[in-house]
Amino acid sequence: MADGLDEAELVAWGVAVGRGWVEGSGGALVLALRGELGAGKSVLARAVARGVGVTSPMPSPTFNLVFRYEAGGAEVYHVDLYRLEQEEDVWELGWRELGEGRQVVMIEWAGRADALLPVPRWDIHIEATAPDLRRVRCVPVGDPPAIPAPSAP
Repeated sequence: MADGLDEAELVAWGVAVGRGWVEGSGGALVLALRGELGAGKSVLARAVARGVGVTSPMPSPTFNLVFRYEAGGAEVYHVDLYRLEQEEDVWELGWRELGEGRQVVMIEWAGRADALLPVPRWDIHIEATAPDLRRVRCVPVGDPPAIPAPSAP
């Protein structure tokens, strides 16, 4: 993956992450999605959710902050902290319960609540390397469930 993943490859990797989690231990999987506006955070979050089994439409949670879905006996949370004014405001979102049990939690704009993010988790950094390519770097925090490495075919 010298230059990065195109959108189809990013989606395929996200689906693989979701499917891999379903086939794995089933403990909580928290993905803190980091990147500039338009980097592909929402694209990746939707792909992971699809891999878990979410089939319903997934609108952006930018204005609602949190959307919850059920799929295959799991809860899938898509969180967007872009509009968060203060880090402490996350408590109003049911933050204490995120990252517990059989959940997949994807947090866009995770840097807005860095000190309060669940551990263990994956910090997923997405960077545009060209107009249609994204470099993805995955950093474990604590001991999160394994995920496949991002790679282009």
